Amino acid sequence: MRVLVTGGTGYLGRAIVRALVAGGHEPVVFARRATASGLTTRTIDGDVRDRAALAAAARGCDALCHSAALVSIWRKDPGEFHAINVGGLENALAAARDARLSRIVYTSSFLARPPAGRDAPLEANSYQHTKTLANAVARAAGEAGSPIVILYPGVVYGPGLMSEGNLLGRLLADHLAGRLPGLIGPEHIWSFTWVDDAAAAHVAALERAPAGATYEIGGENAPQIRPFEIVRTLRGIKIPRRIPYWAAEGLGIVEETRARLTGRMPLLTRGTVEIFRQDWPVDSARAARELGLRVTPLVEGIPALLAAN
Repeated sequence: MRVLVTGGTGYLGRAIVRALVAGGHEPVVFARRATASGLTTRTIDGDVRDRAALAAAARGCDALCHSAALVSIWRKDPGEFHAINVGGLENALAAARDARLSRIVYTSSFLARPPAGRDAPLEANSYQHTKTLANAVARAAGEAGSPIVILYPGVVYGPGLMSEGNLLGRLLADHLAGRLPGLIGPEHIWSFTWVDDAAAAHVAALERAPAGATYEIGGENAPQIRPFEIVRTLRGIKIPRRIPYWAAEGLGIVEETRARLTGRMPLLTRGTVEIFRQDWPVDSARAARELGLRVTPLVEGIPALLAAN
C-alpha cells in the first residue's frame, strides 16, 4: 500500500515509516519540514492545519497513518493544541474521505483515556484535553462508517531522538547526565511501550484490523521508578529522589508564571503534576491477540536504549 504518514518526522512517526518500509509498503511522509528530515522515502512539506495541502498529499494513496500531534506540556498560544490535535484530525479525515482511502489508522494516546479508578479522562492540560476531544472525533467518525482504527500507545520509548515523544528516553538521559532533580509520583503505574512494538502495531492495524476497532498498544505496566532501578543495576547510578507533590505544585505555579511573562517553556506545570498523581496501566491483550503486538519487557528495552545512546 501507498500510505500517507502525517507526523512521519516525529519520534514514533519515524518508527512507523521504518516499519512500513520493512513490511513492503510505500510511505509518503507529510510534515512541516519533511523534505529536510533526511528520510529517504517520498516526503511532502505541509501542515495538518492546511486542509487543502493534506487533501493534495492524500491523492494517489491507499491508506493514512495520522500520527501528527502537538505533544507538549505548554504553549504560549494554547489554541495551537486544538488546531493541530483536533483540527488536524478533522482535516485528515476529510482528506481520507475525499481520496477514498481504504484505511485510516489514528494514533491517539493513553492520556485520552481515563486513569485507573476513574470513569472519565483527566484533561489536566491542553495536550490531554485536546487528545480527549480528538478521540471523540475519531470514535464518532468510526461510528459514522469511516474506515478508521484507533490506537492508544502507552509511554513510547527507545533509542534515538530525545523529544517529548520519547519522554522516558529523555528522563533517563537527564538522569545519566546528573540533570534530573527527581521524580514525581515514582510509585504510580505507567505502561512503557517500546517504540518498534508500537510501530509494528500501526502496520498490523493498517493491514488487518477491522474498521472501527480500537486497540490499546501498551507495554510493560510498571511503577515509574522501575526503569531507574534497571539503570541502577546496569550502571550503578543511584535512583532519583522522590519530589513531594506539594513541592512540585509550588514549582509548577512559579514556572507557569515565568512562562506567561517570558513566553519560554516551563520546566513543570500543575497539570503535569496532576497527571503524575495517577496510575496509567494499559491493557494490551486485544492488540496482542489480533495485531500480534509484542510487549518488550523493560529488562530488554532499557539495556537496548542505553546501548544505542
